[in-house]
Amino acid sequence: MKLWDKGFTINDKIEKFTVGKDRELDAHLAKYDALASKAQANMLAKTGLITNKENEDLQVALDEILELIEENDFNIDDNYEDIHSKIEAYLIEKTGDAGKKIHVARSRNDQVLVAIQLFEKEYLKQTTEKILTLIKIFLAKAEEFKNHLLPGYTHFQAAMPSSFGLWFSAYAESLLNDLYFFEAAYKITDQNPLGSGAGFGTSFPIDRLQTTQELGFSEILVSSVSAQILRGKTEKSVATALAMIAGTLSKMSYDLVIYNSQDLGFVKLPNEMTTGSSIMPHKKNPDVFELTRAHCNRIQALPNDIMLTINNLPSGYHRDFQILKEILFEPMMQFDNIIDILTFAIPQLQIKNDYIEQEKYNPIYTVENINDAIKNGTPFRDAYKEVGLSVENGTYIPHKEFVTSHIGSIHNLRLDLIESKVEKFKLESSVLK
Repeated sequence: MKLWDKGFTINDKIEKFTVGKDRELDAHLAKYDALASKAQANMLAKTGLITNKENEDLQVALDEILELIEENDFNIDDNYEDIHSKIEAYLIEKTGDAGKKIHVARSRNDQVLVAIQLFEKEYLKQTTEKILTLIKIFLAKAEEFKNHLLPGYTHFQAAMPSSFGLWFSAYAESLLNDLYFFEAAYKITDQNPLGSGAGFGTSFPIDRLQTTQELGFSEILVSSVSAQILRGKTEKSVATALAMIAGTLSKMSYDLVIYNSQDLGFVKLPNEMTTGSSIMPHKKNPDVFELTRAHCNRIQALPNDIMLTINNLPSGYHRDFQILKEILFEPMMQFDNIIDILTFAIPQLQIKNDYIEQEKYNPIYTVENINDAIKNGTPFRDAYKEVGLSVENGTYIPHKEFVTSHIGSIHNLRLDLIESKVEKFKLESSVLK
């Protein structure tokens, strides 16, 4: 069944090419198409375009579909072009003419749009909650290991003292900053395009405010043309949000890969979290973080991939948009898996505490030597030269006794301030309402 069927057939090769992966990918949209169809039927009944009895029959059939979807028993076979045609065929089979009427004042364009909006809106909500859990884990780790000093690196060279308290809290705060992009993407998805039809509205007296309220959207996307322009904008905004988080997690994963190496040895992974070599029996590889890094790097390319797919298109619907599901849906699911595996793995990291006493790390205290000289009256430039010369001529003795006091430093992490920012986000975020 095809929603655009006018009684003639299409070449099999053309059909296979144009359908693409829709049957597979539309499984993500099935629930949301059914929910939007329930709102559509209720609205049609209210405006008198179908009878109350027809609406009752449609609601029962759509609830059956939702139950089948919940049980993973609502499949799209080759007889149907996509999930939308499969649902309509089911409604016609169960309700007769009522099923044929549900598409009144609706185009497949706004039908697809509203399903995507609902799907990505719920995805952002669920993923935001998962990331907040990961942030909580990082903050707990920061508190637990706040006294574990860590060499801080610039240019891949040991530079100054840092700590695992600073390291964990840094990624907690960075992830929180990334969540503001989730907030922006959510605002894009939280608008109702249903009723815009093919992009030019309808002459039927539909009630778009009713469907907006029933589907839980905060706002209506007012202009019918604007609704069509939304296609691609929604996907790109979601992809950008994912890319921001992915950038942070890729950097974190790279840190852990090198921190786990024998040369640094700052952390240790439990045996059950590592893989081995087929030839070198001593190897314990941090594959989980290497794969996280690779997946996250690919996710960072998503906004550009989407932009190149839809760039320079005029207003209105174009079949190019179909490809966006192929570009975005699988990485969305992969991103979800990444958050889940990190939520499992990070609490099991074993932090070592003896590495900092190695002689090779003595130079990271040079700035503290300079600071100590400044406190005793030596000008900065003179102290800088004196300490630098001592390192070169081998007379340098590290000044390891130091205390930082400013907010966000080794001995004053102020995790409570980061936690307050997290709570403020939770309180003010439209994603979590």
